[in-house]
Amino acid sequence: MEQTKYILDEKQMPTSWYNIQADLPEPLPPVLHPGTKQPITPDDLTPLFPMELIKQEVSTERYIDIPEELQDIFRLWRPTVLYRARRLEKALDTPAKIFYKYEGSSPPGSHKPNTAVAQAYYNKQEGVNRITTETGAGQWGSALSFAGALFGIEIKVYMVKCSFYQKPYRRIMMETWGGKCVPSPSPDTNIGRKFLKEDPDCSGSLGLAISEAVEDAVSRDDTHYSLGSVLNHVLLHQTIIGQEAKIMMEKIGAYPDIIIGCIGGGSNFAGMFLPFVKDKIDGTKPDLRIINVEPASCPTLTKGLYAYDYGDEAGLTPLMKMFTLGHEFMPPPVHAGGLRYHGMAPIICHLHRLGLVEAKAVHQLGTFEAGITFARCEGIISAPETDHAIRVTIDEALKCRESGEAKTILLAHSGHGHVDMAAYDDFLSGKLQDYAYPEEKIKAALAQLPLNGK
Repeated sequence: MEQTKYILDEKQMPTSWYNIQADLPEPLPPVLHPGTKQPITPDDLTPLFPMELIKQEVSTERYIDIPEELQDIFRLWRPTVLYRARRLEKALDTPAKIFYKYEGSSPPGSHKPNTAVAQAYYNKQEGVNRITTETGAGQWGSALSFAGALFGIEIKVYMVKCSFYQKPYRRIMMETWGGKCVPSPSPDTNIGRKFLKEDPDCSGSLGLAISEAVEDAVSRDDTHYSLGSVLNHVLLHQTIIGQEAKIMMEKIGAYPDIIIGCIGGGSNFAGMFLPFVKDKIDGTKPDLRIINVEPASCPTLTKGLYAYDYGDEAGLTPLMKMFTLGHEFMPPPVHAGGLRYHGMAPIICHLHRLGLVEAKAVHQLGTFEAGITFARCEGIISAPETDHAIRVTIDEALKCRESGEAKTILLAHSGHGHVDMAAYDDFLSGKLQDYAYPEEKIKAALAQLPLNGK
């Protein structure tokens, strides 16, 4: 009988995170203070983050132990299942072998609690009882609200306005776990009031929601800020995904030729591919392809400029060297709200610049077509973000049909779409549309980069 799913025993769950900074061919460019433009120090970050997370952010140790209390919580949903997509392979009539690591089995339904629980834990250890954050599609906000419930921490979430109204059940999930969620821009902060005054119908962006959450955090002594993507420590926590996948594939005698995942800030996909890209760096697997997939309407890696930029709209956050569309860029309101971010994780940008990973941009309608195909073959209704990766997975499998190559493809499946049904309804009823590449808006935003775009 052909095996379809591969499961690790709880005892085989990784007990440490893998830190790619130990193995980078070149170190990451320094992060700069938003005021002085000089390299940032740990003390500069203490108003926002607990010291243990700051240490992880700059660490070059290859492995960092996962505390036992966190391991116990992770076992609520980890290890997650690795599936062989045999029905999809048959439908595509491809010789390719398609595997996917499914993160939708976590309580919030995505990969996000892998870092949300860790960040809540370290904040609680430091005596912090209130955390602010932003969220795009709501996966991160719901994950942090879940983590807040576990540790008795008050959570305030600024959710991008277009997603707030597109995805009401995400807000309800947050509130069920005790979080408070408001649409961004909101009247709760100075930056929010400014944008509402300028444009009462502003659809919002992740950069703007980050500004609101950071402003809220620094204005209170009892509050820290938490970010669900981009930063080094966030990607670090997600590497439990790739480590599990690697153990599973080794057990079945397989290794991917291609790894595919969606990117907005980059945490989900980096969590999958970082333990594998080490093999490419050290020369063990030089031909491994790693494909980052993003929306054509917000094409950070494929069309952005590699330069220092703020992580938020208002310029409150440190300056990071990354591919960016400009921190003032307001992306079109696509349903994949988790991918509507002007920048990208510096680690992914660094690896892309070094030629170790590649990127593709796809349009919204094509991603939902792929999501429908996947659902009708594999049964899982995927998040709109994940549909981007499914689109390219199908495309690569079809290329294998044309060439006759039996390549092994590994898909990073970041979560289910059970609270994204309005998006599927729009697609099935013909209301969904593709958005053109907003070239003029991006040019205008890039003209506002700090440090003259360097």
